[in-house]
Amino acid sequence: MLRFFIAGVMQGSSGGDDVVEQCYRTTIREVLGRVFPEADIYDPWAGHEESIGYSDEKGKRVFLEHNAMCGQVDVLIAFLPEASMGTAIEMWEAYRNSKKVISISPMRHNWAIKFISDHRYDSLEDFVRAVQDGSFQKILDASTHAE
Repeated sequence: MLRFFIAGVMQGSSGGDDVVEQCYRTTIREVLGRVFPEADIYDPWAGHEESIGYSDEKGKRVFLEHNAMCGQVDVLIAFLPEASMGTAIEMWEAYRNSKKVISISPMRHNWAIKFISDHRYDSLEDFVRAVQDGSFQKILDASTHAE
């Protein structure tokens, strides 16, 4: 059974308590669920929608648990229409534990995305199309971290 982790921007570069729209998570979860019905798909936003208001102690615990989880799943899907420090850490944890890292981002020259990702899609639409047409499966089947 494949285990997926949906990483992605939550606050981005915001200095306030606002959160980026999270509907991309539903799209990713639904398309993966249709094509990989037996997969375990973990969404760190689900159940933590109020995380911006967590105490520092609880926030740190959740943050570190999620980062550790990224080294245990099979595939990390990172949605990055903009930079995200938390997602970069999650990507690193997956990468350093030899897990598959798939990025969805237009930032093709960003080094974290360019050098840690096993594959990058320009947009969410491109990712959905690849999952549906089977080309995503070929990426999953390829060896991890091709040099």
